[in-house]
Amino acid sequence: MAKVIPFKKPRAKKLGLCQFNHHKWAIDKASYFDSKQGRLVNRYLCIHCGKSKISLS
Repeated sequence: MAKVIPFKKPRAKKLGLCQFNHHKWAIDKASYFDSKQGRLVNRYLCIHCGKSKISLS
């Protein structure tokens, strides 16, 4: 019988600096106005991994 070659386990895809919380943020075009606080709400999306954050300006 032939020898069985053990294969390596597949590793998770690394996301560059996103795995260390260094994202590349871009503003999402759908910004809206918050009527309670009277501020513009900006939504940011990471270009690489798709994580989002919200900030008031």
